[in-house]
Amino acid sequence: MPAFLLLLMTLFSRQRTLWLLAMCLISMTDAQAARIKEVAAIEGVRSNQLTGFGLVVGLDGTGDQTTQMPYTSQGLNNYLQQLGITLPAASVSQLQLKNVAAVLVTAQLPAFARPGQTLDVNVSSLGNSKSLKGGMLIATPLKGADGEVYALAQGNLIVGGAGAAAGGSKVQINHLSAGRVPDGAQVERSVPTPLQLGDSFNLGLNASDFQTARKVAQAINQKFGPGFARALDGRTVQVKAPPDANDRVSFVAEMEELTLESSIPSAKVVINARTGSIVLNQAVTLGPCAIAHGNLSVSISSTPVISQPSPLSPNGQTVVAEKANIQIKQEPGILIQVPAAPQLSDVVRALNALGATPQDLLAILQAIKAAGALNAELEVI
Repeated sequence: MPAFLLLLMTLFSRQRTLWLLAMCLISMTDAQAARIKEVAAIEGVRSNQLTGFGLVVGLDGTGDQTTQMPYTSQGLNNYLQQLGITLPAASVSQLQLKNVAAVLVTAQLPAFARPGQTLDVNVSSLGNSKSLKGGMLIATPLKGADGEVYALAQGNLIVGGAGAAAGGSKVQINHLSAGRVPDGAQVERSVPTPLQLGDSFNLGLNASDFQTARKVAQAINQKFGPGFARALDGRTVQVKAPPDANDRVSFVAEMEELTLESSIPSAKVVINARTGSIVLNQAVTLGPCAIAHGNLSVSISSTPVISQPSPLSPNGQTVVAEKANIQIKQEPGILIQVPAAPQLSDVVRALNALGATPQDLLAILQAIKAAGALNAELEVI
């Protein structure tokens, strides 16, 4: 093969490699870049929680024991009164309804929901019902925090479980006392939002950070012009908006797609004291320090000892006593010198070198922080 052809192939191969490397770097940069909609939300544009008390009927003998759950029979009596059926007061407390269960119904009313739209509802047993499978939720008003009715729920339950019992044995798969009704609620009242009010709106950041607030304001001003946005504090950015409703929606849609320059978050170590889980972000660094950690174990065992009286003893009795054996074992703690760790991988490697369990690391990290060698904030959840 001629030399110039080899040279051309070599140059083409190098250019192709550089092009692939550049594309990988661009894709990595795009993957790390965050959009405004992922770090902030418009204040006042949010969902609302709805809840209500309802009854599930049509159960196959797995409902509440109404003698132990008086609110089930009382709720059924109130529902029957709305239908024009009045029961004697004496008979209400004596109702034996094995196919009825009292439940709590919850739903989430999204922002901009209009009357007539449907919502998914969750149904959870409130009494001692064994199973809600096969039941139907009757008309249940769902109220907000202000006590007003915003939706009406009704429909057949979907319970993702199964169970059987016979002869004292019981087998159950998943949970039978909770279910879901897809599109089971209909919105009756809408919640006003402040999006179209005034000549501006506020963006609330998901986490308080002055750097992020500054970058959000800079990205908006760079796109739409200076003076459109300003950071009020570390969590709020005020944005000017067009007066027309259609233009404002288009403005918000375009603004939420703006990308932000990636920034290093504040160093933080999150510790879950209940499970022993430890999570470190990429900004955590370690200073040089020395660590010694040893385990102390105490074991106590008890052995029964029988004490018998002497032969021909007139008042002798056989006594059973306990002999306790206590052992204390302490493993030697080796002093380990930990070098400075400027990157997360170095921090992980240094902590793994200690050979400590996650529970031991809880105490070690707190001690390193107290010694001033851990450059991060400790948060215990």
